[in-house]
Amino acid sequence: MTSSFESSTHPARLSDAERDRALEILREGAAKGKLSHDTFLRRMELALVARRPDELAALTDDLRAQGGWSRRLFGAVERMSAFTVRLGRAWQSERLPKLLLPEPGPYPLRIGRDPVNGLRLSHETVSRLHAELSLQGGLWMLRDLNSTNGTTVNGQRVTGTVVVQPGDLISFGRMAFRLTARNVQP
Repeated sequence: MTSSFESSTHPARLSDAERDRALEILREGAAKGKLSHDTFLRRMELALVARRPDELAALTDDLRAQGGWSRRLFGAVERMSAFTVRLGRAWQSERLPKLLLPEPGPYPLRIGRDPVNGLRLSHETVSRLHAELSLQGGLWMLRDLNSTNGTTVNGQRVTGTVVVQPGDLISFGRMAFRLTARNVQP
């Protein structure tokens, strides 16, 4: 004979630890960008009112850590993606046009959109009088002439005058060049 207790068994009630683990998985999923804000909030609400372990599992199954095979596959894809980004950057930097240092003269080389400049750059991010390049005491000096979009040398914005040398990456607005000298390969 079976007792009434055995015939009317209910699934075990969720423990606080199980609920806390599910909430933590949801937080991590949101932090990693796997869940939108609205989805995260809705799942948190459902986790707080869940009564059975299978209800929690339905909320977190898609966020649980992948198995070893999946982890290796996704890792390989991430590494390949990073490689292609690095390759693209290297390819782009090598294709920059070269800016040949001028022959030394009594006047600096003015650079800008205006036709009176020694080097005219027809781009909307270049100011009419953008910068000037001159030889002073055996050193090449680049000076920004208060341009709107700025001048950079190797990614650093020029404020005032800076020393430049062959091989430097120079940008006037969005126009970028690799500085070079006659018979010198950077």
